[in-house]
Amino acid sequence: MKGMGNMMKQAQKLQAKMLKLQEELADKTVETTAGGGMIKVVANGRQQILSIQIEKEVVDPDDVEMLQDLILAAVNDALVKSQEMVSGEMSKLAGGLKIPGM
Repeated sequence: MKGMGNMMKQAQKLQAKMLKLQEELADKTVETTAGGGMIKVVANGRQQILSIQIEKEVVDPDDVEMLQDLILAAVNDALVKSQEMVSGEMSKLAGGLKIPGM
C-alpha cells in the first residue's frame, strides 16, 4: 500500500505542475501570417485568438472571398501552432509520457 500512496503523491504533483503550466501557456503566444504577410494572427496557449492584423492592400471590396480565405487560413494555422506548442510543453512536463487529451 505504501507504493500506492507514493504514486498518488506523484500524480498530485504532476497535476499541480500541469495546472501551473496551463496558466503559463496562457501568456505564451504564437504568430502566423497568410498572403505573404498581409494577414497576421496571434494566438495564445489556450487556443484563443488574441489579434488579427490585416494590411490595407489586401482589402478588395470586389474580392471579399479571398480576404475571408486568407483570414481563415491564418487563424487555423495559428491554432495548430498553439496546439503544437501546448503539446510540446506538456510532453516535456510528462517526461515523454503520452497523456490522453493533451
